[in-house]
Amino acid sequence: MKSLIKIFVLISFISLSIKAQVDMKTTGQGGINLKQTGQTTMNFLQIAVSPKAAGIGNSYTALSKGVESVFSNPAGLTEMDSKYQAFVSSTQWFADIKYLAGAVAWNGESYGSVALSFLIVDYGTIRGTALVDAASTSPDNYILTGDVKNVGAYAFGLTYVKQISPKFSIGGTAKYVGQQLGQFVDAAGNVSDNRANKWVFDMGVKYFPGIESLRLGMSMRNFSTFVRYQSFSSPLPITFAVGLGMNIMDLINKNISQDHSILVSTEFLHPNNYTDRVNAGIEYTYMNMISLRAGYESNHDIFSWSGGLGITQSIGGIKFDINYSYSTTEYFDGVNRFSLSVAF
Repeated sequence: MKSLIKIFVLISFISLSIKAQVDMKTTGQGGINLKQTGQTTMNFLQIAVSPKAAGIGNSYTALSKGVESVFSNPAGLTEMDSKYQAFVSSTQWFADIKYLAGAVAWNGESYGSVALSFLIVDYGTIRGTALVDAASTSPDNYILTGDVKNVGAYAFGLTYVKQISPKFSIGGTAKYVGQQLGQFVDAAGNVSDNRANKWVFDMGVKYFPGIESLRLGMSMRNFSTFVRYQSFSSPLPITFAVGLGMNIMDLINKNISQDHSILVSTEFLHPNNYTDRVNAGIEYTYMNMISLRAGYESNHDIFSWSGGLGITQSIGGIKFDINYSYSTTEYFDGVNRFSLSVAF
């Protein structure tokens, strides 16, 4: 009976995710299998804030574990190895844009696991403009109006995950997100605010089929209705991901797998604002203390290779986990991410 329930949940999850993707691509977007670049809003929700995830090419849906999994696959929260965990990260993005993210989690064991999370985005300095009559000034039909105030974005989430069995976990996150893009001034001098708020939902499952350390992960992130700005509406950047991960030392030499771990993962992504992608990554860990990571993101117009480093140390019964990642880009400087996790 439990196996049938698991199969039903998996099929329902996949069906709902694919239907959501098709709906978002066909409703007012002009067709399927097109690159919908620039046609979604609140794209800050797509940015990876975990150096662990970014370091392995964002191939983290199956490997997600502990408190930071709330930003990729919530189902990984059930793999907490302590009662409480906290996570904070900083991401230096392009054009002076900065991301600050954090989460705290409680392992309720048979009651499930709960987490609170936040994401704050600083868009930096934005220069404002206003439309004017080109004939009265210059060939340009705009003037500079100074720095735009109150520009940024945020997301606050509540996650609940339940381990149905030792092999299967399922859960989700409800997020209240908002974005403020300053004020718009038209040719008549009318001022209007470009702001929007929305309830957004993430869902995820993880399944261990019982083949060594092999695990399957699936997630659907940023599911919501359209967001309206002034006279037009846009979908959010919904992403459906399916991933596989495994410690290949289980196949090479189990006798040394306690001291040496080599996690490999691959992931298929189906976003509603681009064509499908396949990511892959690898993480080597020595003595559960030092980790080296590398990954690749395919079919991306900006990202490709990435790498990272992690150091784990326990002091006085508290485990500290420090991580860093660097992602190369095509047209901009690379992206740096730092994080600190604490478990007790």
